[in-house]
Amino acid sequence: MENSGSDGRPPFAHQLLKGQKALVTGANSGIGKATAIGLGRVGADVVVNYVAGRDAAEEVVREIESFGVRAYAHEADVSREDEVADMVSRMVGEFGTIDVMVANAGLQRDAALVDMTLEQWQKVLDVNLTGQFLCAREAAKEFMRRGVVPEVSRSAGKIVCMSSVHQIIPWSGHVNYASSKGGVQMLMGTLAQELAPYRIRVNAVAPGAIRTPINRSAWDTPEAEADLLRLIPYRRVGDPEDIANVVAALASDLFDYVVGTTIYVDGGMTLFPGFATGG
Repeated sequence: MENSGSDGRPPFAHQLLKGQKALVTGANSGIGKATAIGLGRVGADVVVNYVAGRDAAEEVVREIESFGVRAYAHEADVSREDEVADMVSRMVGEFGTIDVMVANAGLQRDAALVDMTLEQWQKVLDVNLTGQFLCAREAAKEFMRRGVVPEVSRSAGKIVCMSSVHQIIPWSGHVNYASSKGGVQMLMGTLAQELAPYRIRVNAVAPGAIRTPINRSAWDTPEAEADLLRLIPYRRVGDPEDIANVVAALASDLFDYVVGTTIYVDGGMTLFPGFATGG
């Protein structure tokens, strides 16, 4: 098509984040991997954070570099204050600054309430919630130091918090995970309110059922997928690229007036399809 790029996207899509510097946590697999690659595809230089699995992270780096932008992998545990600070400091040293922080790293440690250990509870909160706080804080320091650079972006910086439909949908057997994502919802809104006067935009993306390793058992057999589809009005399971596309757009100036918003990318799961036939 005359008006499309080689991958079918409009030509301008390849320049959405041209010249910007992005950091994606938990970026060597699943949603984080797709997001890091997606940001590179639209012109950003990308830091690929991981906590384990260096080979996979380096593969992501090579794919990002194939778009003609810069990338490198950085090992850091987002629940460790010193490691997050060092990660952002290195990025500023190597790339000059940071424009986009995608706080994506997350995990599950599932158990029924009466069987859940304090370690299982604390680990999920440490990574899923405290990790996002630490990443947002370190990015905001650099955004505020540098301010708006009009030729790069209309904002001083963008923070995208990766949440979940379970910030509003209770999830029996996953109290630690659901609580962490409920916390992300309030973290994001409060940061958005506090940082907006500095022209820093904070928003969240809330995936529904996405084909990732973390939830493989929910979709990797025809029977499991059929059960899952009952919860999705759009009748398909999402792909990591569905999330990556939204993050790229949200981090761009196309969404410059969007502040403190959660975008649900869930095929309609939050429409509570169980009520479609009555309530």
